[in-house]
Amino acid sequence: MKKILPIFSYVFHPLFISMYASMFYLFFKGDAFVNEEKIFILFQILIITVFVPMLFFLLLRSTGNVDSIMINETSQRKIPLVLHCFLIILLVKRSVVIMRYPELHFFFLGALFSTIIALILSFCKIKASLHMIAISGLTIFAIGLYRHLQVPNMMYWVAFFILMNGFVASSRLEMNAHTNKELVIGLLIGIIPQLMFAFFWL
Repeated sequence: MKKILPIFSYVFHPLFISMYASMFYLFFKGDAFVNEEKIFILFQILIITVFVPMLFFLLLRSTGNVDSIMINETSQRKIPLVLHCFLIILLVKRSVVIMRYPELHFFFLGALFSTIIALILSFCKIKASLHMIAISGLTIFAIGLYRHLQVPNMMYWVAFFILMNGFVASSRLEMNAHTNKELVIGLLIGIIPQLMFAFFWL
């Protein structure tokens, strides 16, 4: 089990959560969009939330500003978190617009607020688990969509994401990346903004 747990830290790395949320949303609200539109919006989200941050990470690593993709040191998180804020703003203003994708739009706004809180805490030298922020935010979004769309099969995905919260938390503890306190802080930072913005679309 000790060898398996770290896998969850990579599979549910914060970089990938936006793509997971977008695919989940487009799949269960699939009748509202044609396939070409789904591919187009997913491609944009993939570039902005995965490819650009990964290229930026390689740049930061080559200059010695970060030493791992997990960004365990609080001091190394500031630049990536600022970049993430700008990329989310770009998404909600240009791609995931409220008139076309209201639920996903508010998910990204919740993610933006979570990122800003994590950034502020990093300046205060308080470390929050970015993994827990990401997976807990995705879970609340999935629960909200389940209530909103009332698709029976979605219930299994909600249960799966709730279970993944436990596995991700266990993974971070197993890798000695976080304390219990840091995991709880991350959990709350991920949940609260998503709950706040859920009121706008539920």
